[in-house]
Amino acid sequence: MDFTSIENWGYLAIAFFSFGGSFLIVATAGVFAYLGKIDLFTALVVAAFFNFLGDNFLFYLGRYQKKDIQKYLTKYKRKLAITTLLMRKYGTLAIFIQKFIYGVKTLIPIIMGLGKYDFKKFIFFNFFASIIFVTVIGLASYYSSDAIIAIFNYLKAKPYLAPLLLAIIALSVWKYLQLIENRGR
Repeated sequence: MDFTSIENWGYLAIAFFSFGGSFLIVATAGVFAYLGKIDLFTALVVAAFFNFLGDNFLFYLGRYQKKDIQKYLTKYKRKLAITTLLMRKYGTLAIFIQKFIYGVKTLIPIIMGLGKYDFKKFIFFNFFASIIFVTVIGLASYYSSDAIIAIFNYLKAKPYLAPLLLAIIALSVWKYLQLIENRGR
């Protein structure tokens, strides 16, 4: 058995990174499924299940490990403010929205756990939110794999563009989060 192949380690990687809520691993799984390296349905089921478990774990930490978790949250005041605004504005819908927003997707379950949100209700909605998140991202990357592969091949031919592209994306995300934060004031 070859322990260096995607076929053998891919699902384990999907499980591990999906537990942390990784958008990138779900998109990568879609591309690898397109290339025939892994099974798309199995990859999406593994990703949805572990994404579901990960958010439930974060909720649990917020609910039952309050003292331990609060000391780590003090350095994220800005993200906490954005997260609180998101929850106040959207309520239960925030469980679905948070899956798609980098930077707050870890905080929403923790803050809901710290608050008075019902754990059973969170589990119920998180189940469907995980399925929707993984399905949307996984299928989107699967069906746009030709374009994704073309972009990677282009960047491979011109490696000096990759850092520039990453800087532009990071700056855009930062500006977007600032815009959201300033709207709440």
